[in-house]
Amino acid sequence: MKALIQKSPTRVYSNEGPEPLVVLGLGSNLGDSKSTIIRALVELQIHLRGLGSSSLYLTQPLHVSDQNPFLNAAAAGYYPGGPGEESARELLSLIQGIEARHGRERTRERPKGERTLDIDILLFGDLVLATADLTIPHALLCERRFALEPLVELLPEAREPQGQRTYREICRGLPDQGVKLMEPIPLRINI
Repeated sequence: MKALIQKSPTRVYSNEGPEPLVVLGLGSNLGDSKSTIIRALVELQIHLRGLGSSSLYLTQPLHVSDQNPFLNAAAAGYYPGGPGEESARELLSLIQGIEARHGRERTRERPKGERTLDIDILLFGDLVLATADLTIPHALLCERRFALEPLVELLPEAREPQGQRTYREICRGLPDQGVKLMEPIPLRINI
């Protein structure tokens, strides 16, 4: 792998040119969640260069309590499509296809309820975007310990794109939320 140079806390450049470092949050609480997350990571490896993954975390549901606990993880890799909104939308379409292949039916699920697979774009380089259908960084990232714990495991010094705080500091300030480190994901991909 080519040498990587950290230019900012959320954007990494390779020797071949700028590629945004993308951080995704993965979650599942229906079916064999561990296998689903691992299979999704294998698919993501095709599209994100140098993909790395966090450990698995067992998380109590945050908003809808009458459902199974979630398994959560984060993944980070370089997106070759470039750093702008158009590339972020391409990635969104790609991950929604992966979710559908793993049994997610958005029209049939209850909001914040059970799902076979949920993949959120947490960070897309240093892109800041707020539209009706896509917000980057993820709109609820700073409220969700289940997303921040795995993100901080992968990128301990990551900061808000336009802020001074690190995600580690934000995570420390959140209540427990029932997030428990489970185990490393057996599939280890280098970032």
